[in-house]
Amino acid sequence: MGIEVTVEGLTKSFGEQTVWRDVSLTLPAGEVSVMLGPSGTGKTVFLKSVIGLLKPERGRVVVDGVDMVNSPERDVYEARKLFGLMFQDGALFGSMTLFDNIAFPLREHTRKKESEIRRIVMERIEMVGLVGAEGKLPGEISGGMRKRAGLARALVLDPQIILCDEPDSGLDPVRTSYLSQLLIDLNTQIDATMLIVTHNLDIAATVPDNMGMLFRRELVAFGPRELLLTSQEPVVRQFLTGRRAGPIGMSEEKDEAQLALEGHVPEPPGPLPPQLEPSPGLGPRAAVQRRRARVLAMGDRLPPAARAAVGAGPIPRQGGPA
Repeated sequence: MGIEVTVEGLTKSFGEQTVWRDVSLTLPAGEVSVMLGPSGTGKTVFLKSVIGLLKPERGRVVVDGVDMVNSPERDVYEARKLFGLMFQDGALFGSMTLFDNIAFPLREHTRKKESEIRRIVMERIEMVGLVGAEGKLPGEISGGMRKRAGLARALVLDPQIILCDEPDSGLDPVRTSYLSQLLIDLNTQIDATMLIVTHNLDIAATVPDNMGMLFRRELVAFGPRELLLTSQEPVVRQFLTGRRAGPIGMSEEKDEAQLALEGHVPEPPGPLPPQLEPSPGLGPRAAVQRRRARVLAMGDRLPPAARAAVGAGPIPRQGGPA
């Protein structure tokens, strides 16, 4: 099972510009979480701070007893081996075949024999549906295939925590749907803790167990998917519906005068979209029952609408992945 990640009071700035401040949340072990937010709200910066690639000014990120912000660099380096990171652009080496790209972490960080490396790499290639493409160069395949190759590379060291930075960027809706199903299937197979940074509404609505949102240099909310999907917070409703009316402007937040002119009252949310289920033959996700028990134990800490959505039981699936 994956490892819990605890974030406490995290604040990050670049010079005098504060990206976000006092962010606190817990990524539950083995569950899929999504971090939403408009462009420029520091989602990728948050991801890099969790893995220790960027150092926030204040706060802690505790992973398996190691503080990724304040612990000695050697301890952070060791803890980083628990992570797999899928970069936004795949970050593949253009002169290497997909096989060699995926094998790179094994050759760089382990002393495994080539026969063992080949077995592991081909397992991961099969897991992401790239069998037959392992001899191709990144420039010879589609963007969606490069994404999957980047995900396979993130998996070769058997990570217990997987971070995905905008895995949908550059993909059409159909490929995004396939990728969403792939992420759910991977969680089913390896039971890793997953954090996906995205502003894609389809992924946000159908993939995660938990959702969070960054806006105005703050964490607006983080919790079970029902919390955000039923939220009446204006910025959350605007983002999830994609409407112009609300606090989010073209380049940044709107001022109070503009909001007053709009006079916008958020529409109540409709029925919750069903969460994707594993593909046939994979069996149930272990995270589902753990999460349900955890969320039900929250009791009155959830707003009534979210509590009702949780207590209603699983929503029947309406068709398979596109």
